[in-house]
Amino acid sequence: MADRVPLDFSPPVRQIRALLLGVTDDHLSSPTPCPDWTVGDLLDHLTGLSWAFTQAAQKTEAPGADSPPPRPSAANLSSHWRSRLPVVLEELAIAWRSPAAWEGTARAGGVTMPAAAMGTVAINELIMHGWDLARATGQEYAADPRILEQLIEFLSQGPREGTPGLFGPVVDVGDEADLLEQTVGLAGRNPHWRPISSAH
Repeated sequence: MADRVPLDFSPPVRQIRALLLGVTDDHLSSPTPCPDWTVGDLLDHLTGLSWAFTQAAQKTEAPGADSPPPRPSAANLSSHWRSRLPVVLEELAIAWRSPAAWEGTARAGGVTMPAAAMGTVAINELIMHGWDLARATGQEYAADPRILEQLIEFLSQGPREGTPGLFGPVVDVGDEADLLEQTVGLAGRNPHWRPISSAH
């Protein structure tokens, strides 16, 4: 079925689910490449965005679809996140396997846009936050080159000064950067980011 839709959510979902196995309780208060977010905040955000983009794919008029998402907080993270987050991620991948998810318009976080664009934004969130999680917890990260090529095309259309609430200003990664580094830079992240504690 994946070849019938523009993007396959399964690879980034599998990657994040694998990364979650390497997240310890001690990591929850660690910094991430997202300014002012801890790993716990990031996990809360992943839970919320997975639910919101699943509703968008299903064209469901869910509560909260008309307003921007609340600021992520580790304080809101369920004590059962280790079992809950993999489930909502899988539900997200399943929802976007339907060709109907990519048709018409979709709404999430108070924003309505063409469904195909919404799906691209959703998979970009998974790739970026998967990378964030890997960097913050000292794990390896690799992304499907086919997805990265589409994201580079998508992100290149945005303003270089960034989009508030979505992307920071573009980070110049140089001519030798690989696809993942290019994608990360276009989304406003420094591909060489490491937790300060690991630099010593």
